[in-house]
Amino acid sequence: MLLRLSPAITLIVLAVPITLGTLCTILPAFGIFVAIGGTSLSLHGWRELFATPGFPTALRLALTTGVTATALSLLFAVGFCATAAQRPMFLFLRRWLAPLLASPHSAMALGFAFLVMPSGWLMRLLSPWATGFDRPPVDLVTVQDPLGLALVGGLMLKETPYLVLMILAASAQVPVDRTLSAARALGQRPAVAWLKAVFPQIYPQIRLPVFAVLAFSLSVVDVALILGPGSPPPLAVLATRWFADYDLGLYFPAAAAATLQLVLVIFCIVAWRAAEVPLSNAARHWIERGGSDRLSGLLVCAAGGGAIVVGALGLLSLLGMGLWSVAKAWRFPDAFPTSWQIDILVKQADHTLASAGATSAIGVLSVLVALLLTLACLENEQRRALRPGTMALWLLYVPLLVPQIAFLFGVQVLLIRTGLDGTLFAVVWAHVIFVLPYVFLSLADPFRALDPRYAAGAAALGAKPGRIFLAVKLPLLARPVLVAAAVGFAVSVGQYLPTLFAGAGRVVTLTTEAVTLAGGADRRIIGMLALAQSALPLFAYGVALAVPTLLFRNRRDLSR
Repeated sequence: MLLRLSPAITLIVLAVPITLGTLCTILPAFGIFVAIGGTSLSLHGWRELFATPGFPTALRLALTTGVTATALSLLFAVGFCATAAQRPMFLFLRRWLAPLLASPHSAMALGFAFLVMPSGWLMRLLSPWATGFDRPPVDLVTVQDPLGLALVGGLMLKETPYLVLMILAASAQVPVDRTLSAARALGQRPAVAWLKAVFPQIYPQIRLPVFAVLAFSLSVVDVALILGPGSPPPLAVLATRWFADYDLGLYFPAAAAATLQLVLVIFCIVAWRAAEVPLSNAARHWIERGGSDRLSGLLVCAAGGGAIVVGALGLLSLLGMGLWSVAKAWRFPDAFPTSWQIDILVKQADHTLASAGATSAIGVLSVLVALLLTLACLENEQRRALRPGTMALWLLYVPLLVPQIAFLFGVQVLLIRTGLDGTLFAVVWAHVIFVLPYVFLSLADPFRALDPRYAAGAAALGAKPGRIFLAVKLPLLARPVLVAAAVGFAVSVGQYLPTLFAGAGRVVTLTTEAVTLAGGADRRIIGMLALAQSALPLFAYGVALAVPTLLFRNRRDLSR
């Protein structure tokens, strides 16, 4: 009975907070918030929002940085896959995706800030021999710049590897080798052959991940707080500041800003989808024209090179955080610290371990809930021979497509009314909303691809469905289950807004603390927190890869 109810329970876990939360955000935007005196429809919040100094700039920043980061990330990811496909270096470079994908957005943003700021590591590596600077240039703005270029770069450090991974996953559904051989036989260069023959088959499968990247980039808060301009900030940051203000009157314009953020995301997704039509027509004409296009090959290779540069910057960002966490003296323009220490690590150890413990507890609990719901849904689907359609996939992506700021404030209102705000239960539930889609998407294909003859053989020996699931399916799926758990744990570690709103500021994690201190704390403390943020997911991935090998070391096919 519980197995049959698992899809409904999963839908409730995802849809109820998003639906009610969005409703409780939209109503205050139009003046309805009885708790603070809003009893009638009003456009006062919108008028106050539009009259805010710098509002047009905040809206422009959200739009330009979000669309630019998404478009460039997709361009670089496609260029990398087209250039490196079927080459030996592809497997080598793929190994470096793990640390980039495991590190939370805020940790990467902190490392990137340390890397590109006027006194950052890149400037130190180039000074004074290339730049002539023997002290940091005071008139150079590279972080929190007015155009949001640093924000775009920080987003690309995470989104480019993510889209590369999505393209690789979609490639498994396409006969890549046969398709490329046919295109090469027609005289196409390798990279252009992949772009013309393989990518058109892959793009429909990665459209939803691209939309998720677009929605996130348009409404990101933690990365924007670290790398984006502060006066005025992007729209989502403006709304977050107002929600956190002691002046309750700001809730109305804050709700209006969050509602506008939702409208902006919907508009951009619709516009992106509409732009696909003329672009696909132009691409079809280009493909049908045939011929060996040297310029296109050069452009694709340049995009692939851009992806490698982005990956290198991401790895340098992670390395830079580690250096700062143990640096005692690192004066400009020294390329490396001149002295080292671990005193600050020892002094901050108790506090950091407490934050890491809370982060780990929330992550483990949210992953366990997500795994139970995912496995129950997949097992129910298999036992009842169900075939989920496109709508089910869209429902999974809803938490990733709806801006967090658009419904988390409403969720906080509901939690306050039920007396659950600031509790571990509330934070775990808020994390499950975002962890569950990633766990389900990571585990669904391996579960559905499991050879049904294993279960049929066990059933023929008299085993009941429950025993077949526990004794046959789970051992065979040990590695995919653990990898999905590691993915979900990494997602949980990186959650900033869900922890902030559901925890009511009383639940402290590594992410909330690192973002809070990013504005002006000791770089060594920030580096240590960011390093711990990245270390937890990497440890989870290591466990996911090592446990099956240890458990099934005498069973070759299960240990791989």
